[in-house]
Amino acid sequence: MKKLIAIALLVLTTSAYSQILDPVKWSTSVEKVSSTEYKLISKAVIENGWHLYSQTVPEGGPIATSFTYNSNGAYLKKGNTNEGEGHVVDDPIFGMKIKYFEIETVFEQRIKLKNTNAFPITATVTFMVCDDARCLPPTDKELVFKLQ
Repeated sequence: MKKLIAIALLVLTTSAYSQILDPVKWSTSVEKVSSTEYKLISKAVIENGWHLYSQTVPEGGPIATSFTYNSNGAYLKKGNTNEGEGHVVDDPIFGMKIKYFEIETVFEQRIKLKNTNAFPITATVTFMVCDDARCLPPTDKELVFKLQ
């Protein structure tokens, strides 16, 4: 019985100190360009010490950031998703030149509406982040853009 109580206390103490790492916070906004065109803006705020990788990463590197916009037939994507300037460095973890972002960055996707009805657009961003000692597995986050 004493062993069972000791194990239970150990498990409770350990779980109280464990922490789920979530070093990137995403937010969205919409900018009207014309009566039928909009920019879907995804902003990533990155905790100090972490790196969010570009949409273009060499083979053998980390998972590139990617956006999947759910099509509902009411709009067309115009071009590819643009990203901020970022930093290109010789990454010691992957042993190659890689573009990544620190602190914050913005991704923009232009769209053209097929009609004038207001509706939300959903997307999924898939991304990977690393610090100087470790990388987290790829993560998917749902993004919602509210057209008005």
